[in-house]
Amino acid sequence: MSGVPKTGSKQEPVPTPEEIQARIGKRLDDVAKILAGALVAVAGIMTTLGLSSDIVFVALNNESWPIYVASLCAILAIVCSIVALLVHPTRRGNLWETVVLILGVIFYMVALSVAVIGAAKAAGGNGRPTITNIKVDGPRSNLKVSFDVHADGVETWAGIEVFVTVVKTDLDESVHGSVDDYSSELRPNDKGVVEQRVSIPMSLPPQAAGISIMALNAGDGTQDRCGSRTQRGPTCARFRIP
Repeated sequence: MSGVPKTGSKQEPVPTPEEIQARIGKRLDDVAKILAGALVAVAGIMTTLGLSSDIVFVALNNESWPIYVASLCAILAIVCSIVALLVHPTRRGNLWETVVLILGVIFYMVALSVAVIGAAKAAGGNGRPTITNIKVDGPRSNLKVSFDVHADGVETWAGIEVFVTVVKTDLDESVHGSVDDYSSELRPNDKGVVEQRVSIPMSLPPQAAGISIMALNAGDGTQDRCGSRTQRGPTCARFRIP
């Protein structure tokens, strides 16, 4: 008879609404546990991109906002995951758990994105130039001044401007007024790095007491004074010539 079930056939019991909600809650809890590793994942991304502890300390010292934002978003993602784990697996509870997990995922993705920005920003030198290996040879009437200019993180459309002037006793006022004895604009390579050895001949007049060298990121559009508290302020070197 059609109404008699076949021998050996088994019908799975229909799950109750409570069991269904419990299963959904279990899956959401698994997602929450994965999301709880947000801070570890963000730290791993930063490390992979070369953001070592030394660079982190430099970024914090320079008040680099991506480091703070990435850390805050990672912590918020962990908080969301913990809150989701504490929600009771009911129909209404699963709804709230889903909302909290969505917020956690958003915070997690923001943390990863900002971490990449922070790593790139901290790894570069923000276009700040340095002047090293200064060397002076010869008499005052026929000097040869040599030095190295280096800068990281220079925008491809920008450059590093270098100025060399003969200065008076205070090593600040130029002998020739606003006229530079030497000036050049150094362009970065494809990686945004400027690496140049500058070697120039100079002749010092009797009223000259020394030489001033300044390197400035041309992307700022301004020529800041030495010692100014700016993110991309110039690098200056002044020395007396006997």
